[in-house]
Amino acid sequence: MGRGLMKYKGIIPVMGILAGLTLIQTIAILMQAKWLAEVISALFAGGKLQEQAGGVGLFLLAFGLRQCSGLLMQRTAARFAERTGLSLRKQMLSRLFELGPRYAGKEGTGNLVTLVLEGVTKFRTYLELFLPRMLATGITPALVWIYVFMLNKNSAVILLLTFPIIIVFMILIGMTAQRHTLRQLKTYKQLSNHFVDSLRGLETLKFLGRSKQHILSIEKVSDSYRSATMKTLRVAFLSSFALDFFTMLSVASVAVSLGLPLIKGDIELLPALTVLILAPEFFLPVRMVGADYHATLDGKEAGESMEKIISAAEEEAAKAAPIPANVSWTWTEKSALQLRGVGVQYEQEGRASLDAVDLTLKGLTKVGIIGESGAGKSTLADVLGGFLRPTSGSIELNGSSLGDLSAASWREQITYIPQKPYIFSGSLADNIRFNKPSASLDDVRSAAEAAGLGGLVSGLPNGLDEMIGGGGRPLSGGQEQRVALARALLSDRSIIVLDEPTAHLDIETEYELKETMLPLFEDKLVIMATHRLHWMQNMDVIVVMDQGRIVEMGTHEELIAARGAYYALASWQKEDSR
Repeated sequence: MGRGLMKYKGIIPVMGILAGLTLIQTIAILMQAKWLAEVISALFAGGKLQEQAGGVGLFLLAFGLRQCSGLLMQRTAARFAERTGLSLRKQMLSRLFELGPRYAGKEGTGNLVTLVLEGVTKFRTYLELFLPRMLATGITPALVWIYVFMLNKNSAVILLLTFPIIIVFMILIGMTAQRHTLRQLKTYKQLSNHFVDSLRGLETLKFLGRSKQHILSIEKVSDSYRSATMKTLRVAFLSSFALDFFTMLSVASVAVSLGLPLIKGDIELLPALTVLILAPEFFLPVRMVGADYHATLDGKEAGESMEKIISAAEEEAAKAAPIPANVSWTWTEKSALQLRGVGVQYEQEGRASLDAVDLTLKGLTKVGIIGESGAGKSTLADVLGGFLRPTSGSIELNGSSLGDLSAASWREQITYIPQKPYIFSGSLADNIRFNKPSASLDDVRSAAEAAGLGGLVSGLPNGLDEMIGGGGRPLSGGQEQRVALARALLSDRSIIVLDEPTAHLDIETEYELKETMLPLFEDKLVIMATHRLHWMQNMDVIVVMDQGRIVEMGTHEELIAARGAYYALASWQKEDSR
């Protein structure tokens, strides 16, 4: 991560400022030791305290300069860390939207939310502490050693010989600490995902009478994180003790090497005292790095995890075919989208999730995608939504050939409503504004009313300002879907992609939502993947999928009359509902 720091914007000027301040601070340390030793030596020789006012003043001046330069270094690093942390968070959020819901599902929502919120804060702390410590370790010991060498060569040799021992020990301890920290981070990710999944499934657990048994699962995951944390802390405490111990031995060796010649009269008090004062300063930057290493290691790992996500998105973008300059992205009633032989295969030897799909979508039409679980409905919806790049085939939009639909211009027209929409920790109004942050409160209220949230809003103490999500008022599954609908109404985008939007709802709630959703579908391109056939009667085109292939297409009436795969699905669901 140290080499990776140089790619952050503005790092070189910041490093230059910090290096200059470190140099000033080091000179202040040397002058502070020199003038303090002169004052003490003069007093030891019988001089009066009043006569040392000038030396004391110079010592205080050097001491003040050291503290001021340290404060400026801290503020400079803090400002850079704050700016870089905000930039990294924006980059990561942008890349997560590019990678889409499939990637979020694979990594775990809890882990990604924790990384965006707490991970950025920890990474900021890492930058704030690491940059000044890194430069101080490179500059201060070198200058202090040169000054000590000029005063006493034997002491300089002792410092030079003991310094690598501490560095080697730091590396060994650091490797152990990193291993334990990675294990702790892994268990923390598990805990985050488990916590989110537990909250989402709490109502189901209570309904099934399994909530108390779930306590054992929570206890197991929590205990795993506790154990990993304690092991990491033990290594941290051990390394701090070891650094202090070896530093103490090194300073003691210098003191002995100075004390014996001083007794014999082979060395004067002033240079010996100056060297003794500077010996701890020689090791101080290394000790500070060792102490802060464990405090910032989780921030370093969080930064690497975020960079990994950003790199993954950039690699995906690099795979995309060049976007033609003349392509018209705006979807209207005259637009046309063609998929020709499109396939998606995740594993080279595995079965394709999509296999040679040919599909044409025209104008403002409602398209239903149906099939059994694993038939490829969600994969096709992700391809059409631009969340997934096909591994084979071609796509044409308004006559222009494209490699995929991942371009931001296409996604900006899409409202995506998943099976379980994410509710952020914030007000109800802010959650509705998700796709359109600049929307006025009147527009938010109108969208909420149209989505069937009027009763909920009027029943909340703070109305639209009521806090929901984590730490706020919990919402039912139907209410969460209505929030997603309100987002779609407010954004007023021309394409709506729905992936099993009512799969987890009971049938009564689903039919209530259906009455709200159907008016939303007017004058838009609607792509709805579901296994509930009652939606298909309201679709203009039905795409029936089986094992990654399109096996039938047509209207509800046409497919029922054909008595094929769609008819079999309808008959099966009819029998299953009895």
